[in-house]
Amino acid sequence: MVAEHLVAEVRRHLALLGLPPTADDVAAALRATGHIVSDSLVLAIQDGIGHDSVGIGALEPLLELDNLTDIVVNGADQVFVDQGYGLKTVESPFSNDDAVRQLGVRLAASIGRRLDDGSPYVDARLPNGLRFHAVLAGIAHPGTCLSLRVPARRRLTMADWERGGVAPRAAAILRRVVEKKLAFLISGGTGSGKTTLLATLLGLVPPGERIVIVEDSRELDPDHPHTVSLEARPANGEGAGLVTMTDLVRQALRMRPDRLVVGEVRGAELRDLLQALNTGHEGGCGTVHANSVADVPARLEALGALGGLAPEATAVQVASAISVLVHVNRRGPAREVSEIGLAQRAGTGVRARVAWRRCGDTAEAGEALPELMERLS
Repeated sequence: MVAEHLVAEVRRHLALLGLPPTADDVAAALRATGHIVSDSLVLAIQDGIGHDSVGIGALEPLLELDNLTDIVVNGADQVFVDQGYGLKTVESPFSNDDAVRQLGVRLAASIGRRLDDGSPYVDARLPNGLRFHAVLAGIAHPGTCLSLRVPARRRLTMADWERGGVAPRAAAILRRVVEKKLAFLISGGTGSGKTTLLATLLGLVPPGERIVIVEDSRELDPDHPHTVSLEARPANGEGAGLVTMTDLVRQALRMRPDRLVVGEVRGAELRDLLQALNTGHEGGCGTVHANSVADVPARLEALGALGGLAPEATAVQVASAISVLVHVNRRGPAREVSEIGLAQRAGTGVRARVAWRRCGDTAEAGEALPELMERLS
């Protein structure tokens, strides 16, 4: 096996070619750097350069793991994967932090982004659909950290969810929510299945309706024939070209959406979304980070403040715009719908009332179930 430092030395020498190196190029680089050339060495270096230049480099074999959702790298010595049961360690393919940094820099460059000491972190979507985040050593300890979110390899149907984590009663409610064009939010933690469930529900939208999706980084890929996706964009190195979620929500409203979708509500765009849902745009939906249905109002109040809304103004808008709240979480490898509730005005604020709740392997009706069923009738 050829030494990694030799591969890196030749790669640096070939960096200006701009094309995949031929065997002659590698041989010339070896001579220029003072090394003895042999056929076996040239072939070994070509293989090493090719391996590190394709896909996610040394991490590429991990993509073959079943049910893979995440790959995280904590410096050169710690690599973890999540196959639905939480993070577990795997053997690291990196010899030192420079190799991790080099991979991060290459992945960032593949989408026109910088990752260097002047710009030590990056968050973006790779051409192959992976969500990519990196923080360089110096900012991060124990070394350069990479996080890769792997998109679902197939679209889940409601039948799939019922086999995995949605009780028949909850599935029937969710189908009816989509059919009645009630606005809803799906809450949950990281990796709980919010985006996956949202994509499934969007697949239930009648094919004659136009879905316009706004996302910070494109993840939603619903099985629907008329879907338009808008993706936010950071500023370039000169500080120009910024496109925010708020910008995109406003543009989406001019695109004749039958369903306006915000992949994840995380900032000032909440204000524009609520205004849209309160002015005739029925059936809007999205996801939000929260620990339970009961915690969603407080989360929305905090996000409303980022958009310049006072707490009471946010409460008025939320109570009028959002009808149904759905909470998902993980139980082992499965993602399940654990709560369905209603957002309602309560004094100067808003509260969530539970209509249905899953308790282990059983389910129970909440106080708001009669009112929910009335809205769905």
